[in-house]
Amino acid sequence: MRYLIPDRAGPGPTETAVIVPVPEADPLVGRWRHRLDPAESWGVPAHLTVLYPFVEPAAVDEGVSTALASAIAHVGAFECWFRRTRWFGDDVLWLEPDVTEPFRLLTHAVTSAFPGFPPYGGAHADVVPHLTVGSPPLGDRALLLTAERDVRSGLPLRTCLDRVLLIAGTNAPGSWSVVQEFSLHPTPRGAGIAGAAAG
Repeated sequence: MRYLIPDRAGPGPTETAVIVPVPEADPLVGRWRHRLDPAESWGVPAHLTVLYPFVEPAAVDEGVSTALASAIAHVGAFECWFRRTRWFGDDVLWLEPDVTEPFRLLTHAVTSAFPGFPPYGGAHADVVPHLTVGSPPLGDRALLLTAERDVRSGLPLRTCLDRVLLIAGTNAPGSWSVVQEFSLHPTPRGAGIAGAAAG
């Protein structure tokens, strides 16, 4: 995957994030993210955010890795459908997952393990799981509406989400890369999200 190969000539990372990548979404939203989402040019894949901002890159060590792995260990892999688009205000277009509990469980678990890093710096009272398609400054509402019509034509989108990534980078082209990948354990048939959370 392209985003796994950072621009080695670029600047060093200044921040990190914990995300759930959704590679199956790239054929649907990739070209719109390229035009409308600055993070795409930085090398950040289509994803749902678990926790951002996270620890400083220089502070990522074995202890952080172990604590992060332990935090997400009780959430299993899960199926997710994206059936519709949604908006934050008038200028942020996103895909809505049909299940939100596993994302909320992941965010809660990681935030509990790293209480000094509230989601989005504590800017929002409630963190809404979402996959961003586009937002300013690269796009205007007319273009976002065009993107929405096109993306809707490709829905629903089904995926199985089975990994969490710790990524690091900066707001320079191609600068984000994967620091570590964590696999979500398989969920037994019929166990559902609650079973995964209890496991």
